[in-house]
Amino acid sequence: MKRIVKPICLAAMAIIIGGSGCTDTEKQVKEPLKIDVSLTQEEKDKGLLTPEIMWKFGRIGSSVISPDGKLLAYTTTYYNLQENKGVTNIYLIPTEGGEPVMLTDEQGSESNIQWSADGQAIRFLSTRSGSSQIWEVKIDGTGLKQLTNFDFDINGFAFSPDGKKIVYAKDVKMVDQTEDIHPDMPKAKVRIIDDLMYRHWDYWEDGKFSHLFVADYTENGVENAIDINEGEKWDTPMATDFDMDEVQWSPSGDKIVYASKKLYGKDYAMSTNSDIYLYDLKTRITTNLSDGNPGYDRYPRFSPNGVFISWWSMATPLYESDQKRLFILNTNNNKKTYLTEGFDQNVEYYVWDNDSRNIYFTSGIKGTEQLYKVDVATSKITQLTTGKHDYTSCQYSNGVLTASRMSMSMATELYRINEQTGEATQLTFTNKHIYDHIKMGEVRERWVTTTDGKKMLVWVILPPDFDSTKKYPALLYCQGGPQSTVSQFWSYRWNFQIMAANGYVVVAPNRRGVPSFGQEWNRQISGDYSGQNIKDYLSAIDDVKKEPWVNEDKLGCVGASYGGYSVFYLAGHHQKRFKAFIAHCGMFNLESFYPQTEELFFPTFDLGGAPWETDNKVAQRSYANSPHKFVKNWDTPIMIIVGEHDYRIPYTQSLEAFGAAQLLGVPSKLLFFPNGTHFVTKPQEAVVWQREFFGWLDKWLK
Repeated sequence: MKRIVKPICLAAMAIIIGGSGCTDTEKQVKEPLKIDVSLTQEEKDKGLLTPEIMWKFGRIGSSVISPDGKLLAYTTTYYNLQENKGVTNIYLIPTEGGEPVMLTDEQGSESNIQWSADGQAIRFLSTRSGSSQIWEVKIDGTGLKQLTNFDFDINGFAFSPDGKKIVYAKDVKMVDQTEDIHPDMPKAKVRIIDDLMYRHWDYWEDGKFSHLFVADYTENGVENAIDINEGEKWDTPMATDFDMDEVQWSPSGDKIVYASKKLYGKDYAMSTNSDIYLYDLKTRITTNLSDGNPGYDRYPRFSPNGVFISWWSMATPLYESDQKRLFILNTNNNKKTYLTEGFDQNVEYYVWDNDSRNIYFTSGIKGTEQLYKVDVATSKITQLTTGKHDYTSCQYSNGVLTASRMSMSMATELYRINEQTGEATQLTFTNKHIYDHIKMGEVRERWVTTTDGKKMLVWVILPPDFDSTKKYPALLYCQGGPQSTVSQFWSYRWNFQIMAANGYVVVAPNRRGVPSFGQEWNRQISGDYSGQNIKDYLSAIDDVKKEPWVNEDKLGCVGASYGGYSVFYLAGHHQKRFKAFIAHCGMFNLESFYPQTEELFFPTFDLGGAPWETDNKVAQRSYANSPHKFVKNWDTPIMIIVGEHDYRIPYTQSLEAFGAAQLLGVPSKLLFFPNGTHFVTKPQEAVVWQREFFGWLDKWLK
């Protein structure tokens, strides 16, 4: 994160670094971003989802419940398409229902929201003063003030339960860069690299690493800060999430538990071995609680009574998509319990109840994400909710359970859940003004028999005002990951409803390799990218195209990331099924992809090893079936999309594919985003993405 220091008042500059700075802040720092989410009359009359309407949605982010369980604070992001930027504000709504109240304005983007100990204020990170600092606002919307005025950006924070201490994350320079090695050459734009993990997802390593600092918080501000990760050349919280939810105070406020992958360079790139660490503020001793487990250990939580520490854990080294198992450690006797043993599903987001008797969590089951409860004493697991939707997070306080929920037909909203019946009461209606005027297509659940005799869930999304007497072009959607469920998710780019609104039947299979159908189904794809899951794709489209309302002569195939690999591979093996392809940020040449990507543990496990391991049969099978090996069979129009700053699947993969298509005379188009990453996040670029996406499909399928 870049450091931009722009104090909002002179008094702040005179305070000690980390001082409280300015008090109540009422004056305007800058013009607020103008937000208009209303639909035009033309949009209402058409009644169809468009790229422009997608950027009028309010996008709910994180939520936190008040200590008494009566209020829910949450963030919502709105965008100004013309200005090509967005802003995130904080809202408050009663958990019994009612109208939301906006606590902040459009002058800064707020994040990392949390309640004060007395439940009378919300504390949060904001950029409204020019750098990322801690602010506070009372629950009645008054008393907005800046609590810190460091000369650096704060990446995240958490106050101790009594509010007297704070832990915060900031970047610390640990490795010399070119300007340090050659100080007499200040204008030299050179990166000097002698180890791996020199870049990650969408950023280059700059010698700085996120460290946790523990300090006193007094009326004078933040004092006596201690770097509890001193000397460490790795990020805490962990890259690339940098999620302060992985840093937790003990109820007594004398300990901190956190997750970190304490490895560097090549060791970091070739490992998923993160661990859970307990830091004692009195002794300043750090203890590894999960030592011996070679896979990921993440998201630790103290139970409210302080007796237990929980976290989810993966058993298999290098396998980033292994089962997420819930463990608890009894701090009185150091006994560790695998709480969800025998449960053939993942534990995703989770929270404790106030009595430390139950843990509530989300978990995928058959293409949906539902809420569950596990009894800590008996390990009994109870499913609380059902239905065609995804619960993505939950909050619990004082007997009140709330959760965020989405579906293929509705963006994220917040709900209160009856933990006895599972009944959900919707609390927020952020985008009702859009749904009231926009028609959504029907989402059908379809079970298809695969080539090996198993049943596969395929979601079929129909165009609005579907007419079974007509014939529609159809799209086979290839999921990325590869270990990501085609669940009831709402995406602002790969959105099934906007595909349906453009007149396409969407076929979205939960092919081999996705979670929520058991670990055997999930793990099968590793080492078999070109095998059963490719057959599953074809089983899905071949089954649906038999319907009289599908035009089997107008089939398209689209996908991103591993889905892009799938498109590239199918382009050489589809036997004339498809008339158009679109691949976004896909793997084309596995041999060059392997050493170019950054988290090398991923291809090492999923492809079976490196391409130069000639005696490794699994790896050699993977590379023998790289899509570029079959490019001579390409005969179908293909559009290829890529972002220049995609370091997970470097953009050169897409350039190779486009160059091959052009040289072979295959009708092809390259959509290149110079500021793009593995994703497209800027509003106007996303609209161009959608326009080109459907322009290409319409050209060949309509």
